[in-house]
Amino acid sequence: MNKRILACVLLAPALAVAGTPFKPVELTDPELAQLRGRYVLPDHIVHFGVTMTSSWEQPGQQLGASVSLQAQQGAQPVLNITPISGGGGSAPQPGSGMIIGGQGLANVDGISQSVRTAGDLNSAVNGIQINIERNGQAPDLAGGTPLGDGYSQSNGLGTVSVSAAQGKLQLGIATRGQGSSLQQLGGGLLQDTRIVSSQNTVINTARLDVVMQQGNRSMDVLNCNLDPLRTLRPAGY
Repeated sequence: MNKRILACVLLAPALAVAGTPFKPVELTDPELAQLRGRYVLPDHIVHFGVTMTSSWEQPGQQLGASVSLQAQQGAQPVLNITPISGGGGSAPQPGSGMIIGGQGLANVDGISQSVRTAGDLNSAVNGIQINIERNGQAPDLAGGTPLGDGYSQSNGLGTVSVSAAQGKLQLGIATRGQGSSLQQLGGGLLQDTRIVSSQNTVINTARLDVVMQQGNRSMDVLNCNLDPLRTLRPAGY
């Protein structure tokens, strides 16, 4: 994955609490030495958005939520919640499956995706989508309910909760005897699903949207002129 994109993903929780989301931050020499690939100056980004969505379905019941972090130039970051709920009835029978291990997944730097199931007729998906546009047109901010101090909703299937604390944004579902799912952003991206019963459909998705200013033609010409010089480097010049 492009390091520029990964950096945007890891910076998302910081934007949620920053008073000036596009304020440049000076890097130290050791930090610069670790950079690879391309970079983008803050004033070249007109829109930055991260959306995490989690849903859990059992026959006749659905539970989940979507949390959206959006930042644009000249505006404070917006962190909204949209609930996902459907069906009704009593809690399903708890499963008898058992899942062991996996504690180290939360300590992975970068991106970690895991699906573990101890049941039958289950379907689970972890997905990441990245959209980068260079048209300079910031989209309208998506609606929803402000996160505030946190969010929690329950039904017969279980409880979905969202929290933003200690530089991490978490979206988790704890079911009543069916398993659990977690998406965590901060220091990396974690998508983890654990199913201990049958006939479950679990979907975790994360989407990164970045809109940059339109390309500068004079800069493109300059880059073309520099390309012939780059070919001399392997020869030792």
